[in-house]
Amino acid sequence: MLEKLLSIKDYLDKKQCICVVGLGYVGLPLATILNRKYDVVGFDVKQSRIEALRRGEDVTGEVDAGTLKNSTIRFSWDPAIISESRVVIITVPTPVNAFKIPDLSPVLSATRTVGRNMSKDSVIVYESTVYPGVTEDECVPILEAESGLTHLKDFHVGYSPERVNPGDKQHTVDLIRKVVSGDTPDVCSFLSDLYGEVITAGVHRAPTIRTAEAAKVIENTQRDLNIALMNELALIFNRMGIDTNDVLDAAATKWNFLRFEPGLVGGHCIGVDPYYLTFKAESLGYRPEVILAGRRINDSMGKFIAEKTVKLLIRGGRAVQGSRILILGLTFKENISDIRNTRVIDIVKELGEYDTNVSVWDPHADRDDVRMEYGLDLIADPESNGHYDGVILAVKHREIVDNFKLERLLSLCRSDSPVLIDVKGIFNGEEAKAAGFAYWRL
Repeated sequence: MLEKLLSIKDYLDKKQCICVVGLGYVGLPLATILNRKYDVVGFDVKQSRIEALRRGEDVTGEVDAGTLKNSTIRFSWDPAIISESRVVIITVPTPVNAFKIPDLSPVLSATRTVGRNMSKDSVIVYESTVYPGVTEDECVPILEAESGLTHLKDFHVGYSPERVNPGDKQHTVDLIRKVVSGDTPDVCSFLSDLYGEVITAGVHRAPTIRTAEAAKVIENTQRDLNIALMNELALIFNRMGIDTNDVLDAAATKWNFLRFEPGLVGGHCIGVDPYYLTFKAESLGYRPEVILAGRRINDSMGKFIAEKTVKLLIRGGRAVQGSRILILGLTFKENISDIRNTRVIDIVKELGEYDTNVSVWDPHADRDDVRMEYGLDLIADPESNGHYDGVILAVKHREIVDNFKLERLLSLCRSDSPVLIDVKGIFNGEEAKAAGFAYWRL
C-alpha cells in the first residue's frame, strides 16, 4: 500500500490530488498554499460558502480575491469529491460548549463524511485542535466503520496541528514551521515531504500523533497562562493606583522579561484550547489547578472592565441607570470579522445588568452574524446615534486606531468629563485626561 501511495512525485506531477475538508480560517489559507504546488479540491458543507469562493469572495478576509481567482482549486459542497483524493486534510473547528466541555461534533461529523467517501489507500490528516488521543481513539474507529476499511492496512492517518493566526498577514501558514506526525514512520516522512514543498519555514517531525496533538494544545495554553498573569497583575495594580503598562514598560528593560499584555482572551484558540487539555487531564483523575486558574482569571476580565466603567460613571456624578455607553469593536481580535467566543460580549452583558444603554460599533463584524449569535444589533454609525456618557475601546481595529482620535471621541460624548475605557492601551493617559476624559486603561 505504501509503495502505491507515498510518492511525492505523483502529487507534484498532479497525478494525485489533495482534498481539504472545511474551508474556514484554517482550511482556505492551507488549500491556497497547497495549490501552489499541488492539484487541490476543497470541500465544505456550506453551499453558500462554496458559491462565494467560486465567485472569488472570502468573507473571512484571509485570502484575497486575486489569489482565489488565480487558484485552480475546485470547490464543492458535494462530499463525493472527497473520493478523488488519496490525501484528505480535515480542518474543521473544535469548540467548547456552554459548560466548557470540548465539543468534538464538528470533527467527528467531518470524519463520518470522509469515511463514507474515502478511497482505499488514503491518508487522512487532521489539523483540528484536539486533546491527545482523539485522532487514533475517536476518529480512526469512525473511519473504519463508515468506510469498511481497516486502519494500517487499507488507510493511514496523520496529525499536523494548524498554526493559523487570523488577520496576521506577516505570519502566514507557509512562514510558520509545521509539525507533522503519522501513524507509521513512513507516513510521517511522506507528510513531511508533502507539507515541506509549500511550508518554507520548514517541518518538524513529531515521534507520535499524540505528541503532535499535545504540542498544539500547550501552545495556546502557555499563551493563555501568560496573559492570565498579566491580567491578574492588572487587577492588583488597579487597586494600588498603578498603571499596568507603565510597570510593563519598566520591567521589559530586562533582557529576559517576557512582555505580554493584559486584555480580553476570546476566539477559537487561546480561549478554548486549554479546556481540551484540562478535560483530558480530569478524565485521567488529575485536576490541573494552574491552567484552570488562568482560565478563570481571563474569563472574568469582561466583568471587571464593565464594573470599572460603572465606578467611573458614579465617581463622575452620572446616573448609571440609563447612561449611554459606546463600545468600539466586538470581534475577538483586531482586523478580522470573527466573532466566535468574543469576550467583548461579556462587557455588553454586564453593563446591561446595570440598565445602561449600550451601543456597539464594529467595522469588520457581520451584522447578521452578530444578531444571530448574540441577539445584538450593531449600530451603523457612532456619530448618528446621539451622545454618550462613556466610550470603551475594546478592539484595536486599524479603523478605530486611525479614525478615532481623542478629539473625535470627545465630540461623540456629552460634556463634563465623559468616561474613556481604553482596554487596548491605545492612548496616552495624560493626554486623554488633559482632553477632558475620565480615563482608565487595563
